[in-house]
Amino acid sequence: MKPRWVEGHRVRLLENGEAYFPRVFEAIDEARRELFIETFILFEDKVGNELHARLIAAARRGVVVNLLVDGYGSADLTPPFIDALLAAGVQVRSFDPGQRVFGQRINLLRRMHRKLVVIDGERAFVGGINFSADHLGDFGPMAKQDYAVELEGAIVEQIRSFVVSVIDKQVPPAQAGAAVPITQALPATPDKGRRALFVTRDNHRHHNRIERHYRLAIRNAKHRVVIANAYFFPGYRLLRQLSRAAKRGVQVQLILQGEPDMPIVKTAATLLYEHLQRDGVQVHEYCKRPLHGKVAVVDDEWATVGSSNLDPLSLSLNLEANVILRDPEFASHLRQRLDHLIEHDCKLVAVQPKPKWEWWRQLRTTLLFHVLRRFPGWARQLPTHAPRLVLPEVSGQAQSPQDDGERTPQSALGADFGPPGGAHAR
Repeated sequence: MKPRWVEGHRVRLLENGEAYFPRVFEAIDEARRELFIETFILFEDKVGNELHARLIAAARRGVVVNLLVDGYGSADLTPPFIDALLAAGVQVRSFDPGQRVFGQRINLLRRMHRKLVVIDGERAFVGGINFSADHLGDFGPMAKQDYAVELEGAIVEQIRSFVVSVIDKQVPPAQAGAAVPITQALPATPDKGRRALFVTRDNHRHHNRIERHYRLAIRNAKHRVVIANAYFFPGYRLLRQLSRAAKRGVQVQLILQGEPDMPIVKTAATLLYEHLQRDGVQVHEYCKRPLHGKVAVVDDEWATVGSSNLDPLSLSLNLEANVILRDPEFASHLRQRLDHLIEHDCKLVAVQPKPKWEWWRQLRTTLLFHVLRRFPGWARQLPTHAPRLVLPEVSGQAQSPQDDGERTPQSALGADFGPPGGAHAR
């Protein structure tokens, strides 16, 4: 699918699970014809069980429900959980599930990392928020800071066409036809200055599409660039655009993890601090809780929200989806929310004086940078099979989502894993 800019959208910023989950659940309850969900992580916690109940209710009232989860990120779903969905008529698919080898998951690469919801061809949600309770503040110190958008208008047709193409011939003919005409979603008078673009990356034809849009926006920046990204270790070309923008007087601010969910994330990012700071880039570390967002604003005119981190996995291996908005009103609002983070919950990383053994530090940083930068290219050379969508079979262990009985720890999606954890939350 070739992306194209479209006009006449409505957009709402949804910050964290407190804003996101109620809107998605309300939209599911209002679905009349069809519902598509793609998510990297679905856990059997209070959020996952609430989604579970609403999907079953939608399917029972005649809505065609399609659920696609990643076989690595959602590997812990149990047979009773899946069986109840299948029994209600929900079409459940797992993206490339795998088995453990000596107790370890080895199917880390080339994951389906998108977070998309499309309802009746009229409303869509795009962002970085998974269906898990760690996106809610009451989860505790490890609750994630994250963002998504709710969209209406012509952009929804693009997103719907994409999710239909993912499952292709498995979609019933009545669903796979032209998108449902959008009626009530369009503003009465579309603003010609506001445009939206749905952008994906894959391992076939669109290897670097999201990164390319980032680079183009930064290259054309005139006043300010603000990027909040959980996993930050981009390639040389994006780093070069950030440095060049700062050198020509653009205020470039990065919001990165100060309290990371995985320590290696911060370790990798800090290798870049000195290089960027030397050219005038400001680095802010978000210290209230783990940052999981993947958003950016340029000049209060261009903004992006989605699932793509700026690291080797997202930029070179995972399947990702972002929406890009040329919408001054939305960009200004998102920038204000990021400014609030900078002012209240971030610390500015001071430029460090050069240490005594500067040459050794520079050599170590250079070597590590190039190893990490080239990792995706090396990973693509590893033997691999073509990723597949797996439809689970009913195991006969179905129970209602409200049932408090014990569940077998065996996964329903092709692997035998322990309880859900945060180590693979991206």
